[in-house]
Amino acid sequence: MKRKQQEDDGVEKAVSTTTVVATSSNTMSIDQLILQSSSKLSQKQDYIFHGGRRHVRPYYFEFISHVNKRWTGKTIVDLFADEFKGRPRDYYVGAVKSGRIKVDGEIVPVSYIVKSSQKITHFLHRHEPPVMIDDVVILHQEPDVVTVCKPASVPVHPCGQYRKNTVVGILDAEHDLGTLFPIHRLDRLVSGLLIIARTAAKADFFRQQIEGGLVKKRYIAKVIGVFPEDEMVVDANINYNGSEGRSTAEDAISSGDDKKVKGKPACTKFTRIATNGTHSLVSCEPVTGRTHQIILRPILQKESMRVRERWSLQMTTCIPVKISASIQCAQTAQS
Repeated sequence: MKRKQQEDDGVEKAVSTTTVVATSSNTMSIDQLILQSSSKLSQKQDYIFHGGRRHVRPYYFEFISHVNKRWTGKTIVDLFADEFKGRPRDYYVGAVKSGRIKVDGEIVPVSYIVKSSQKITHFLHRHEPPVMIDDVVILHQEPDVVTVCKPASVPVHPCGQYRKNTVVGILDAEHDLGTLFPIHRLDRLVSGLLIIARTAAKADFFRQQIEGGLVKKRYIAKVIGVFPEDEMVVDANINYNGSEGRSTAEDAISSGDDKKVKGKPACTKFTRIATNGTHSLVSCEPVTGRTHQIILRPILQKESMRVRERWSLQMTTCIPVKISASIQCAQTAQS
């Protein structure tokens, strides 16, 4: 579902009715400054819809973290430069000197060595990347569970550069659902069914269901070429690097006995649904749940050249379409 795009004059009017420092332009600019004072994650006036995208008005925000074991003993600048590589080292030097980065509420020198459990704050002006203008459609709502259709390009929860331009942020702003507890994640670029708990107790219930292997996911992928008709099962190890947000895959069978296989075992079943001779629709069922598991599978195919000439498994879309076990669990809990 597409939200109706606002005209330029509508955007300018929306800006002028919000607490800002200046509203001299009808486009996103650094002049549009908003100081966040509400306890809500997001509000309707936080967003601007323009050019087919959902923008977030720039706002001030304070990150809070505590020194863990890995950080202990580093200088305050080295800590940020090593752990948060999205900004250059010179930025962190300036932030420490100006007091935007503090330790236990105090301004410290750039050579200050942090200690375990100390509180570190980082006050900055945030500019979130835009996402597509699609709505987060509520498919089913109960007192403790809500099921939505997550649009592509929108993260599930606050992470990295995103806070308000997330599923939980948009739901808070447009439906006032309060604190939400996502049961599972879908990658930012993936669209599909998303089940979210509205209470901690319901979130714990679903956690137990997932850990017990009672919840299953199935994806439908559009791929280039004619996918083999028979079911294919791919086993490999997925090595996820959290600091870089990247995964690598290795085929355990082809790596040889003399080579140590890294990562965690992962298994995915692929079944062709239909093909038109140019593209194929393929059902992808992850037996295990590893980050980037399905997307990495094309790299690992060790089929014969005859099969490889017939199809090239390149993801063009990856849309979760069914999480039936999760829905069944939610309905059972209500009875």
